[in-house]
Amino acid sequence: MKRLKKFRTIVELGCLVLVVSFGFTIFSNDFIKTNSEEFIFNEVDQIDSTYEVALVLGCKGTFDTKYTNPYFKYRMEACAELYKSGKVKKFLLSGDNSRVDYNEPEEMKKALIKLGIPEHCIYLDYAGFRTLDSVVRAKEVFGQNKVLIVSQQFHNERAVFLAQRKGIKAYAFNAQDVSGRLNKATSFREYLARVKAVLDVYLLGTEPKFLGEKIEI
Repeated sequence: MKRLKKFRTIVELGCLVLVVSFGFTIFSNDFIKTNSEEFIFNEVDQIDSTYEVALVLGCKGTFDTKYTNPYFKYRMEACAELYKSGKVKKFLLSGDNSRVDYNEPEEMKKALIKLGIPEHCIYLDYAGFRTLDSVVRAKEVFGQNKVLIVSQQFHNERAVFLAQRKGIKAYAFNAQDVSGRLNKATSFREYLARVKAVLDVYLLGTEPKFLGEKIEI
């Protein structure tokens, strides 16, 4: 009888944890979306001012070295559109370069040069390991208190949320989104990433892995 009662208590606690976790996940996603959507542009014509710097959030350029990553492709095309329309003067490309054989900022730089953006307008942040790292380093290392973030909408919402809570006047421009199975997998990861973002801001006080010396743009 005691074992049955103990088992029932464990099951009830487990169910409670699942319900609270699910509820917090839903809350985190809605909270981030609600607090960021008014600062995000879908069309270039909606942008009513010129930004000195766009913060471009990185991802790998290819899958298995041969298949182009559509998220990467569309972000680079969005940057080219912003530059050619005169909405952005310079680009801060922030991504992961934690291994010698993996360099997101350099991949983005090469792609943007091919799309007609001059090299002197491009700056690289090799320590953008996470979105939080990218936005905080944009301010603390590269001296930017106002930026236009470039990524897909799901990512932009979280990035704007993080940036604004770190004291940055942040807006964002949505690159074309991706459909199909790749989108479903990304959407699932994003649900969890938003939970982590809320915890990072309000509970954990998470800081970037690296800061370092100031770099002038």
